[in-house]
Amino acid sequence: MKAIRINTAATFDQTLQKTLQEHSPVFVLFFGNELPETSESWCPDCVIADPRVRKAVLDHDASSKSSALLEVPVGLRDAWRSDTNHYRSRFSLTAIPTLIHWTKSGPGERLVEVDCADSTKLQAFVEKSSPQD
Repeated sequence: MKAIRINTAATFDQTLQKTLQEHSPVFVLFFGNELPETSESWCPDCVIADPRVRKAVLDHDASSKSSALLEVPVGLRDAWRSDTNHYRSRFSLTAIPTLIHWTKSGPGERLVEVDCADSTKLQAFVEKSSPQD
């Protein structure tokens, strides 16, 4: 598994397209930015989900090593809650964390909020992804 962080909305499309050319499956994880004082996300669900998402994708990828996880911070709490948040409006995000299986056709299925921390749901989600995407 290759993990790639996209720190700005301006680089999202370019990084996503390049990743889709080089990796399959591609998962995109939207989460709350880390607080400088703790180095952890301000979003408690994101803190819980992050290591579980990584483990699920890494376990799924153990043999082929072809998957990618794009990490996309959506901003601090006030920025995330704003109606003008780029990711919230563009991808109809309702909560974070949100994990989306992305294909060359666009965003596919998603896991949202507490489902991202549910090991059974995570495993089923990543297993449904196909390396031929």
